[in-house]
Amino acid sequence: TKTFIHKMWTPSSSKSTTRHSMSPSSSPSLSGLSSLSSSSGWTANTTSTARRTLMYGSMLLPHLLINPVFKTSCDASPPPLPPPPAEGSEKSSSSSSSSSPPPPPPSADSIETAAVNASSVPNPGPYEQASMEMKRLLALDAHDGFRVDINKQLSPYMLVVHSFWLGTGMLPEGRNKSYSFVTQVADESGGLMMARVDPERGSVEGRRGGLAMGKLQVSVSAGGGEASSNDSLMGEVDVGAGTWTANLKYGSMGGGIVMGCNYFQSITPNLSMGGEGLYLAANQSLLSNYAVKYTMAAKTGDDLADANLPSLPNETTGSSTFFANYNSAQNVFSLAYRRLVTPPSRVQMGAELQCSPVTLESQVTLGAEFKLERSKVSVCVDGGGKIQTVVEAKLAKQQGSPTMNFSGELDHWNNVMRFGYGINIEG
Repeated sequence: TKTFIHKMWTPSSSKSTTRHSMSPSSSPSLSGLSSLSSSSGWTANTTSTARRTLMYGSMLLPHLLINPVFKTSCDASPPPLPPPPAEGSEKSSSSSSSSSPPPPPPSADSIETAAVNASSVPNPGPYEQASMEMKRLLALDAHDGFRVDINKQLSPYMLVVHSFWLGTGMLPEGRNKSYSFVTQVADESGGLMMARVDPERGSVEGRRGGLAMGKLQVSVSAGGGEASSNDSLMGEVDVGAGTWTANLKYGSMGGGIVMGCNYFQSITPNLSMGGEGLYLAANQSLLSNYAVKYTMAAKTGDDLADANLPSLPNETTGSSTFFANYNSAQNVFSLAYRRLVTPPSRVQMGAELQCSPVTLESQVTLGAEFKLERSKVSVCVDGGGKIQTVVEAKLAKQQGSPTMNFSGELDHWNNVMRFGYGINIEG
């Protein structure tokens, strides 16, 4: 624009003797042009040319102010690129980025530390319950007459039981009926109190558990003479750790002091051993017995094709249990076997062999238990030909429904036959 205006201000006639130039910062006006023409002697042609120049400039100036065009050119060369990293530094950076920081050391109460320190050998449980699974299969609760058990849950911590047994010949002292009242009270700390009253015998039994792993049992009979000789007072303390349990007992029974203890230890996850000793001051006798229990996993009908079995049985696999016991007071050695055929505890079979090393007398017993959807059938047969059967059936599918039971016992060798039935009502 400056160039255009400058050219328009320069006289085009070669006859003009004087040439004027304007600075870019100056802004020409008509009054200024008239003064210049009067002072410097400009011609009319020069004046008309200047007027046209002002007119064209005034027309182009608003357009340039509204739509300015700015162009910037840079002749300098671009800056150089940074140098590539060295091979050693690239490897170190990649290794440092790929490697994670080391984990913090585990705390003393972390789960990892507890899992490492935990032993794979389980607790064997109380010594008195070591053979409970076999006894349930081989010593059935067969009875005669009519039995009724009514269980009533009075509160979440209290339970009462009424038991009737009518028309039986299995009670001592020639009695043919029996009634007992049992109540149990528990607390939130795990304590348990139980009491049993038998009006027919005139006896009261009490048991207190949960006192620092201790138990206190009291049995008192009404009347004197022989009845009072059955009074007993027994205190027990249960102790144990991760792989063993023990029991200490002290009290009075039969008019004399009773002291005893037992110990049960897990040797391996499958093998456990223990023993028990009891001293009766009334007849100066010492009773002892020893036990060995071995449990292993076994195949069932569902996993016969599987050659790999876990070392320990679980809820989805079968199991085989061997239990050996020796009673030194009676000189009787027994060997029992239990087989879980269909887990979980739907089909079980067991066998027991008892023999006396002194008299060489022996007795064998076979038993089986079958659990159905709403019923259970138990059968037991011994070497003398005695057959015992117990059938239990629930009357409905709801929880707490009454249960009917039928039992029978046939002893062909001794010509003894017993049949009974009963009902168990839960409230």
